[in-house]
Amino acid sequence: MTDDPWTAVDTYFEEKLLLSDPVLEEALRASRAAGLPSIQVSPSQGKLLHLLAKAQGARTILELGTLAGYSTIWLGRALPKDGRLLTLEVDPKHAEVARANVARAGLESKVEVLLGPALETLPKLLSEHRDSFDFVFLDADKPNTRAYFDWAVRLSRPGSLIVVDNVVRKGELANTASDDPNVRGMRAFLEALASDRRVSATGIQTVGTKGYDGFVLARVLDAPEE
Repeated sequence: MTDDPWTAVDTYFEEKLLLSDPVLEEALRASRAAGLPSIQVSPSQGKLLHLLAKAQGARTILELGTLAGYSTIWLGRALPKDGRLLTLEVDPKHAEVARANVARAGLESKVEVLLGPALETLPKLLSEHRDSFDFVFLDADKPNTRAYFDWAVRLSRPGSLIVVDNVVRKGELANTASDDPNVRGMRAFLEALASDRRVSATGIQTVGTKGYDGFVLARVLDAPEE
């Protein structure tokens, strides 16, 4: 038994609800071997993303923040045979590890890792008139979350689902005096989201092996809310 109950429960869920998966386990091993930070979603959170994308019937997925491609694999596996996932990563080393992990998972025909700053890549996606995205997962640098979310909506369609990770920041989201740029970035995002009539959104707090944090889930609306 671990010192905190939420980690013990997460471990129990993983033992009971998640089958052993050598591909995902190797992706984590490769990430550690390359010295990448261990900040990927937990297995239970990865499965949640997979189920949300499946329930959404997503055919096109956009991810911001690839890291080693762990969440990318979870999301890529939710796609149909002709589905497509674009994942944006700014760090060349991260992108290299992610591409190898995606290839090992047999998803290279569905997944494309785009290297470069997201705020430079996103306008290009819009100008290229690519298909709108059915599902977006935002897990990149937190100070730019407000801008990333705006682009996510612009690149989506009515009915698309946008999931934003690491919103709660161990409860610091509610600390108006915080000078942490990650917290300030999330507060700026939430303050903008409060008046964004393009979406309907809610926040979900989470505990588990990743500690105390949470998501924002937003659905793009057919028309702005009155």
